[in-house]
Amino acid sequence: MTWDQLDWAALDRLRDGFLRGTAANGPYWKSESDLASYDFTYAERIGWKWDHVLRELKLRGWRPTSRNIFDWGCGSGVAARRVISAFGAESFDSLTVWDHSPLAMDFAVGRAQAAYPNLGVSSATPGLLAGDSPIGLLVVSHVLNELPAEALASLKSLIARAQGVLWVEPGTHDVSRALGRIRDELLATFTVVAPCTHLRTCPMFDAGNERHWCHFFAPPPSEIFADSNWVKFGQRAGIDLRSLPYAFLALERGAPAPDESLGHVIGRAEHFKPYARVLNCDRDGLTELTIPKRAASALYKELDRTKAPLVYRWQRDGGEVSGGRSLAAEAADAGA
Repeated sequence: MTWDQLDWAALDRLRDGFLRGTAANGPYWKSESDLASYDFTYAERIGWKWDHVLRELKLRGWRPTSRNIFDWGCGSGVAARRVISAFGAESFDSLTVWDHSPLAMDFAVGRAQAAYPNLGVSSATPGLLAGDSPIGLLVVSHVLNELPAEALASLKSLIARAQGVLWVEPGTHDVSRALGRIRDELLATFTVVAPCTHLRTCPMFDAGNERHWCHFFAPPPSEIFADSNWVKFGQRAGIDLRSLPYAFLALERGAPAPDESLGHVIGRAEHFKPYARVLNCDRDGLTELTIPKRAASALYKELDRTKAPLVYRWQRDGGEVSGGRSLAAEAADAGA
């Protein structure tokens, strides 16, 4: 697929369906051209979100313990391919994909087989879906706003068979909070690897936090802003190429407890002339922290410029920060 080969009519139709919410009415893929054009554009942007999530998981010291991946609601298969590429195809034995569209499953299988010829790739059978055998690492991407109750129940039954779950969604208020409720339902059987730095129930649901939601921003590749094709795509699709908000959840059975001395910034830092302000989530819940420009100038600037996941070990007195180190900086020091 190249920019000259894009099926713009298909992309316009898909975008209209996503905006109107009609994507939940059933399979919306009509041809391989639909999937190829989507994979080249919209799915690539989803891939950038996955790249950022996977970077954070690596910084947190996590790797999949299962050698088998199950991509549920696979679409073009971008999520599973990003996971396999991040940890190496040699880390896995098999990839199974499922989608309510047979066209999507065939496309995802073909792309994965071409990218990883030594990996066993197949579509899920009805027997596998209805069974009770373990399925390994469950990968889920951008499905919550399309799921009727029956489909969500089916997904939860697969979660019960999984060793681990990697789940990425749009970073909207409603979808993020829906994902947070599912997180809390699973606390008894899974360890939350990320984004949380604690094992308590989600503080977004504490009284007074109704306006907040757990979301983050992935940095798009800088080169796309000098690429006229991406600029044209963003204008036609009505997309701000600079903004990639997402919510995510990484779960693993029997994983070590997270490092509770860390905090995770929700959303972005807000910068004012004398200070920066962040909403921090940690074992104490949600706290607004202030980073004075004069007292912590390096940290003040870093929070405005960094493209790394905003996971920090703060030095603070109450809500005022005097210093801190990002997990990315600690990892860089450890590898030096």
